[in-house]
Amino acid sequence: MPKKTIRDIELSNKRVLVRVDFNVPLDEKDGAMVITDATRIQETLPTLNYLIEKGAKVILCSHLGRPKGQRDPKQSLAPVAPALSALLGRPVEFSEETTGEVAKAKALALPAGGVLLLENTRFHAGEEKNDAELAKGLADLAEIFVNDAFGSAHRAHSSTAGVADHLPAVSGLLMEKELTYLHDELENPERPFVVILGGAKVNDKIEVINRLLEKADTIIIGGGMAYTFRKLVQGITIGKSLYKPEWEPIAQAALDKAKERGVKILIPVDAMISSKAKSCQESPACRRDNEVCCGWQLFAMVCDCFCKPALLKTTANNRQP
Repeated sequence: MPKKTIRDIELSNKRVLVRVDFNVPLDEKDGAMVITDATRIQETLPTLNYLIEKGAKVILCSHLGRPKGQRDPKQSLAPVAPALSALLGRPVEFSEETTGEVAKAKALALPAGGVLLLENTRFHAGEEKNDAELAKGLADLAEIFVNDAFGSAHRAHSSTAGVADHLPAVSGLLMEKELTYLHDELENPERPFVVILGGAKVNDKIEVINRLLEKADTIIIGGGMAYTFRKLVQGITIGKSLYKPEWEPIAQAALDKAKERGVKILIPVDAMISSKAKSCQESPACRRDNEVCCGWQLFAMVCDCFCKPALLKTTANNRQP
């Protein structure tokens, strides 16, 4: 699956804007936000190390969370800079601005092999609208654009799609790896071909589901979109869980197509519940095929808690208020 990558271009002394996926989980500890899982940062290291070795001036941008166009200190990328610095073994400068004169000055001051991390792109309301001005502001920082954020590449946002209208654009090594794997697996999968699919919104994933229904033997639905399927298939209430009525016909169409093609769609029968989705420890109960009261929400459809039999001993009579 040939795609132009960072191996195919001259990088020495070039300012390179890299769209990464640093949407890492954060938790507050002693008044500061700390990273609880650095996997997504670690996955970018092959790309970043390659750029550094080639003498590029690396400028990183990413979203984090859903701040809805507003500055939120709890969703700042600031904690990522020291964590990335430790992994790379070199300083990583942080810009409190995503675009503008401050960010540009820091980008222009980068030495060959230097690394700069920009603040959360979603602090700008225009990011998710693919705002042309924001895209141009990001492009003004660099000479080359590298997309290495596979998990966000399907979104037409300023930092993923818009910026590519202004700069030569290539894939990073993580993007290349994911695309190659997907292409090879989908073209000639080993049987039985079982897909585990997550994500928050059914409408975001429906094209992927439809494509996989032509290839897979079984599809296991997890993540936030499982709530819609759970409501449809199991006919139970899902409380305050992530759901929109307009997602039901989309999910139903997928179920109908699966039945027609003889593809099994499996959804979770167990789930932790919580007043707000945070952690297993804060969840008051684990239910099997129970309705979820209106004040609660399903928080984890697939969780290590399910390996603990004691948490599964719940019945329809074991209701939480």
